[in-house]
Amino acid sequence: MIAKHSRIVDRALTRLKLRQLRLLVAVGNHGSIQNAARELGISQPAATKMIQDLELDFEVTLLTRTNRGVVPTVFGDTLIRHGKLIFAQVSNAAQELDDLNEGNSGRVVVGTLLAASTKLLPAAISTVLRDRPKVAIKIVEATNEVLMPGLLSGEIDLVVGRLPAHRHRDKLQQETLFEDRVTAVVGNNHPLAGITSLPFGRIKPFGWILPPLETTLRRQIDQFFVKQDQYAPPFAIESVSYLANRAMLQANNWIGLMPAEVVRVDIENGILTELGWDVPFGQSPIGLTYRNDNSLSPAANAFKDALHIAAKQR
Repeated sequence: MIAKHSRIVDRALTRLKLRQLRLLVAVGNHGSIQNAARELGISQPAATKMIQDLELDFEVTLLTRTNRGVVPTVFGDTLIRHGKLIFAQVSNAAQELDDLNEGNSGRVVVGTLLAASTKLLPAAISTVLRDRPKVAIKIVEATNEVLMPGLLSGEIDLVVGRLPAHRHRDKLQQETLFEDRVTAVVGNNHPLAGITSLPFGRIKPFGWILPPLETTLRRQIDQFFVKQDQYAPPFAIESVSYLANRAMLQANNWIGLMPAEVVRVDIENGILTELGWDVPFGQSPIGLTYRNDNSLSPAANAFKDALHIAAKQR
């Protein structure tokens, strides 16, 4: 087994071309060797030969032909995933060199979930820019369903927010920054604003703003609703846009369920009111997720350290 691995690695180092990987990735995207060949500007016979050479070098079957075209095998999917990571790393290297050439001391792409975007992330950014004023920083806000594939493919360096479900943990490293809870919030003119110790029955008649179905928090909410005699809200709006959520809460008698860290500043400033109902679910760690220490550039490592500082100062 070791001899086979060494043999394949030696072939990859001496014979593998990035153009072959580009072709394989394109075949995975198109489901067609012909369309992939057209994208790369080569003939179909040449593309077929390149795939065959890859299969010979790696000693596996990469594609399976079907009535609808070609689909990657499990080996093909694996090589495509690693190919995408290689291209992302090449792109990152080119971008970092360009940033350095333009006078910037590195670049970092940070994915963020709602729970980290209002206070933790801005504080970390301030710390990084104080010490490294020329670092180029890009922020991408989305759910874990969008951010984790970007992290795995190398397009994102770090993800900050509620730590992802176990399905991602075998491929990534995580560091907990602090524990957060979920709080129910309403506009200041809501009929229940200012009332303490509310039972769930008092809030049933109102509409809700909830996180998307694919999130861990939404699954916890739905499970709780089922336990409350199959409670179904009068209506529910799915949204991860905090600016939109805040405006809707201010203008309507609705209830929002959000991480306490997100709404803390607005509650303290009197923009929103915390509902007097103790949310019995949603306690979870807020932290950062990344591929591994070797994947982080100096700028990304500095950002990771800044997040820990910001978490201690919150």
